[in-house]
This record gives sequence, structure tokens and C-alpha cells, in this order.
Amino acid sequence: MSYNQFIEDIKQILAQARQKAYSATNFAMVEAYWLVGKRIVEHEQEGEERAKYGAEIIKSLSIELSNSLGRGFSETNIRNFRLFYLNFPDFSSIQQTLSAKLSWSHFQLLMRVPDTNARQYYLKEAAEQNWSVRTLERNIDTLYYQRLISSQISQEVELEMKEKTKDFQQDSYEFIKNPTVLEFLNIPVKYAYTENQLEQALIDNLQNFMLELGKGFAFVARQKHVRTETADFFIDLVFYNYILKCFVIIELKTNKLTHQDIGQLDMYVRMFDDLEKRIGDNPTIGILLCTETDRTIAKYSVLNDNKQLFANKYLPYLPSEKELEQEIERERRIFKQRIIDNETL
Repeated sequence: MSYNQFIEDIKQILAQARQKAYSATNFAMVEAYWLVGKRIVEHEQEGEERAKYGAEIIKSLSIELSNSLGRGFSETNIRNFRLFYLNFPDFSSIQQTLSAKLSWSHFQLLMRVPDTNARQYYLKEAAEQNWSVRTLERNIDTLYYQRLISSQISQEVELEMKEKTKDFQQDSYEFIKNPTVLEFLNIPVKYAYTENQLEQALIDNLQNFMLELGKGFAFVARQKHVRTETADFFIDLVFYNYILKCFVIIELKTNKLTHQDIGQLDMYVRMFDDLEKRIGDNPTIGILLCTETDRTIAKYSVLNDNKQLFANKYLPYLPSEKELEQEIERERRIFKQRIIDNETL
């Protein structure tokens, strides 16, 4: 055996060992989160006032798990465990995908897809084609499934997708470097710059910013739980403006702006009007904030029949989209600098 062949054999042994370690960790992580979600749903069903009871269970569970097991058990994450079970109630149906390296991050993205057919398509393709998390995210955000089924020449759509995502497929250790995996294994991540931390910092600052405007804003709730007959929703920030006599709801996204995000905010506005608006209140206003890698986008959600009211009455008491973008950018710079300063200690 040549020396070069000897080196290649050693590399192959180590590569196979890493793959086994990856598969074991991935399976344990996904299975555990599914089982936690299943147990939460079962426990909720024992409560009398399910909406209020469920919210309290998640809050208390987050505190208990964080105190005893460390990071990775925020209320948002625990709600995702619950939604994971509700979206995939038959665990055996997704076990096959685990061998194809679908991670918890993949499933978090899949849970954002409201269309059942699209979700199943992305699940199958991501598993069979071994899509990275970034590839899956881009395909969901660009409505790849919808464009594929409506195109007369689907091959061109597929080739374009592969070309634009080829750079996303290069990182063989994407899973291992994911902060959520390190949290699951209880491995310390020194001041990790995670999306959850950034989102929390931005919401903290945004809440104070709105209240400090001095234009009639009163804080109502964070992660406001709204339940319909078919689904549960959690709205990032809710205010009531006593000058305008209306609710103002804010949704913050740390990913790129998509049509789905805009449609979801419009749905929240309608839903809030139906469920929360009182007699004498004006229509609810929604604000969508999306942070991208190089800029922030702010959008007001104003339904067609309320645009005149918004322009004439609401605007003088609301921050402009530009002001909101500047405030988010300012806080994001502060957060990044804090990370840099901590890492140099």
C-alpha cells in the first residue's frame, strides 16, 4: 500500500466516524424535541382553559429547563417544539429523513410553510437532494415550489435554483457549527451571535423606542398569544395608542422580507380586529420589520379600505418607516459591538 493510499484510508475512517457522530446527534436532537412537543400537547389537553394554561406551561417550562439544563430553552424554542409535534404528529413518517441529514434547523424552516403540499415537497426534496439549511431557506423564501409547479419548463427553474444555491452546499460542517446543536449538547458558546439573541435585543430596544416617542403608545404584550379554531399565533409586540384609539402590532423577522411575511402580517391585522378591537376603536395598524445582512426594511400594513384614514389621521403619531429602520440599524450595530467587546475580554 502506498503512503498516499494510507493517508486516504485514515481520512476515510475519520470522515465515517464524524458522519456516525453527526447522525446520532441529529437523530437524538430531533427525536427529543418531537417528544417534548408531544408531551406539552398532551399536558395542555388536561387543562381547563387551554389557551391561558398552555401559555403558562410554556413560560414555566422555559424557566425550569433553562435553570437546570442551560441554554436553548427559550419560550420561542419551546413553542417550536410544540409546533413540531403538531405539524408532524407521526414521527415514523419523518424518521427516514434523518438518515438524509435533515437537522432541527431544517424542520424549523419547514414549520414556517403553511401550505401542506409545499411543506411535504420541501421535506422530500431536502432529504433526497441533501439540501443545506441555507438552500432550503432560499427555496422557501423564493417560492421555489410554487414557481416549479406553475412553470411550463420546470427544468429551467430547477437549474436556476441549483446554480444560485451551489455555494450554500459547500460547508460540510454546517450542522456541527450550528449554535442550536452546541446548546443541545450543553457545550458553552461564548457570546454566540445567534439570531435568537439578536431578535431579543431588537425587540427589547423597539419596545422602549415606541414608548419613548411620547405619542400615546401604551405597552400591551410581548409574544401575544392569539388562538383561532385552527392554529396558534404569537405576535412579537402589541401596543395600544390612546390618541389614535387603535392597536399597533409589530412583527420582527431576522430573515429576508418575503411575500409570506407580508401576507402573515395582513392576516394578523385582520385577526386582531376581529378578536381584540373594541367598540369605538379604529382599525389595527401592523408594522413589519425585516433585518437582512446589509440593511433593514420597515413596512406598514394598511389594508386597502383604511389607507385614507392612515394617511390623514395615523401618520402624525407614528414613527416613519425610515425612523424605524434607523433605530433597528442603530441597535444592531450596538449589539454587534457588544459581541466583539465580549470576545476580546
